[in-house]
Amino acid sequence: MKVLVLSSLAYSLTNFRGALLRELKANGHHVVAVAPDGNAAVEAELANWGVGFRIVPMDRTGTSLIGDAALLAAYTRLMVAEKPDLVLAYTQKPIIYGGIAARLMCVPRFYAMMSGLGYVFSEAAAHRRLLRRAVARLYREAVRRARGVFVFNADDRQDMIDLGIVHEHQNVVRVPGSGVDLERFALAPLPRGRMRFLLVGRLMRDKGVQEFLEAAALIRRDHADVEFCILGHYETANPTGIDEVECARLSRQFPVQFIPGTSDVRPYLASCSVFVLPSYYREGLPRTILEAMATGRPVITTDMPGCRDPIIEGENGFLISPRDTAALRRAMQRFIDDPELVARMGARSRSLAEKVYDVRKVNHQLLDEMDLLREPWNVPDAVSAARGVDADAPLVGTPMAKAPREGGTGPSQVAAG
Repeated sequence: MKVLVLSSLAYSLTNFRGALLRELKANGHHVVAVAPDGNAAVEAELANWGVGFRIVPMDRTGTSLIGDAALLAAYTRLMVAEKPDLVLAYTQKPIIYGGIAARLMCVPRFYAMMSGLGYVFSEAAAHRRLLRRAVARLYREAVRRARGVFVFNADDRQDMIDLGIVHEHQNVVRVPGSGVDLERFALAPLPRGRMRFLLVGRLMRDKGVQEFLEAAALIRRDHADVEFCILGHYETANPTGIDEVECARLSRQFPVQFIPGTSDVRPYLASCSVFVLPSYYREGLPRTILEAMATGRPVITTDMPGCRDPIIEGENGFLISPRDTAALRRAMQRFIDDPELVARMGARSRSLAEKVYDVRKVNHQLLDEMDLLREPWNVPDAVSAARGVDADAPLVGTPMAKAPREGGTGPSQVAAG
């Protein structure tokens, strides 16, 4: 079967979807990956896996009708040339315009991977009501005939129903994010000496950067030996982004070290004691949290869609209210006052990563849902192993319409929605 995978950034194909692409190839499919930008390193890695690569230009953050019409036309031409049997798209524009193009070209199967509703549906864009309605309408047209819509957290399905993107009987399937490679992100020993808190993410205000800075300043007054670091790429395209000039100013004002973005966060996760993501951005399920958990680190994050899903309060981390500097400071202080919490909660994080978020299990669920597994994946023991839970527990990957949420957060409710 020929599978076309549409993305909005070449780097994401290998960094976020590499394991999935390799799994598709391992199951005997002809795979072609698509991105708007050329990247020699990505192209070489894809070629090494036997995955084709095509470039379709796109303005990722633009709202030009002419530009978006050109993208739709380009996707249509691509599908005419490639004749895919199945299209899998992720992120906003590939889903919208790839989905519409797949309908126009009568592609037999289209799947959308909604890794998060994104900026347009965030609190920061609440004033842009016309844009929000327009994007919701475009989403609806794109996924109207989708075989399935994958979501990463327990809130997105209902929000998409409320927004009119999907209807109640549409096949919306929850999976545990993109998963995490447990071999690449191996359990790392905790650092000795100073307590170090680390935030990893795109440098945007709604990732909770300001709250992290302010909490660090409060703690540093009484604990001069505690360290605080923020690792991320400068963000200029997003309205809440923080550029290089502002980072320099903030680093002078607050006791926090800014670390330039990197393609390998593992050394920084290994050198931290506690991972922090005080985001109030509309996340899907932050990959950075899963990577920190796999490394064996406790997590402080917000009680927000996506962020809260992998956290069992008091077991592998703490949930705080968004935009609450005082709550963030108190959560940090608990680890400072009781350093044994770091090891205990870090061990629980790794256990949950192994049971629920192993990328191999997640990819099996995705391929199973799309009928792309070489052999039917229905042996009871294998299903139980992939679920990482008891055999009688609800399966992550079942249609969410059949698994209504009953409240609570964290992996214990991982099939709820």
